[in-house]
Formats: sequence, C-alpha cells, structure tokens
Amino acid sequence: MLSYEESLKILKETKALIEGHFILSSGLHSPKYVQCAQLLSKPKKASRVCISLAEKIKLAFKDFDLILSPAMGGIVIGYEIGRILNKETIFSERVNGEFKLRRDFMIKKNNKVLIIEDVITTGKSSIECSQLVDAVGAKIVGYACIIDRSNGKSLIKNKIISQIKLEIPTYNKENLPK
Repeated sequence: MLSYEESLKILKETKALIEGHFILSSGLHSPKYVQCAQLLSKPKKASRVCISLAEKIKLAFKDFDLILSPAMGGIVIGYEIGRILNKETIFSERVNGEFKLRRDFMIKKNNKVLIIEDVITTGKSSIECSQLVDAVGAKIVGYACIIDRSNGKSLIKNKIISQIKLEIPTYNKENLPK
C-alpha cells in the first residue's frame, strides 16, 4: 500500500491537490484545492492510488456484491476499484437534483453495497446514494474514497476507508488569515 507521503506526492504531481488561495463554490476561502479528475487523467499514477485503495478496501470489507458511485466524480474511481476487485460497478446520476439509478442499473434486495467516491467532504452525495440502497432492501457495507477531507465531520456515521485523509481548512471572508 502507498504511504501517506507517497499518496500526497502523487496528488501534488498530478495537480489533484494544489495550493494557493481559492474561493470555493460555497463562497468559503481555502489555501488548498482538490480536483481528483486531474489524478484520474493520468492513468499510471491513478492506477497506483487505486490499487492501494483496493488493498485497503479488501482488508476493511471482506464481502460485498456491488459498488455504487455518484456521478460525476465517483464514476472513474468506482469503475477502477470494481475492475481491480472484480466487482460489478454502477453509478447514480442526478435527475432534477435527486440521485437516481438510470441505464437499467439495478440494486437487488439483500445486495451488499460499497459506496465509492473520489472525495468525501460533507458526505452528502454518499448519503444520497445510500438512500437508493436502503429503498430496495439492500445493505450498505461501507464507504470508500481516494481523499477524505471531512475532518471527521461528514454526514456519514460509518467508517470511511480512504487512500489519504487531508485536513484542509476553510475560512469565511471575514476571518481570513494573513
């Protein structure tokens, strides 16, 4: 498995993690910005991260049937982890602001489902995906992501398996550090 330092180096090399002064879509300010699409656009480096994450997933979740990822950010990572672990992988999409299964994707009753995203901050997308699982009587075995930047404050109450945890501060306009 990749170490924290090796993972951080790859994120910086691929520009999936950049430093500066960023105004986020929430209006908050941050000294760091995460964009996993940059990592996933470099297949050799992304493969190293995904293989490492897949090893962690195998240790944490011994038995599951299906991977569910939220579109857009979770599609590639979900697929790659599914390929590595030889698990069926589907994704949900927002339709009128609400996650739905489309494209004849199905979650069967009693399926054991792992939800995978690229980045978990608030956990909102993962929680919305979990509602699709609950609605059909399937079971969520857990959650996984490349980057967990929730600082333990996500809506997800289960353990989150991540390749790397990053504590990235955010600030209101009124309390920006110098």
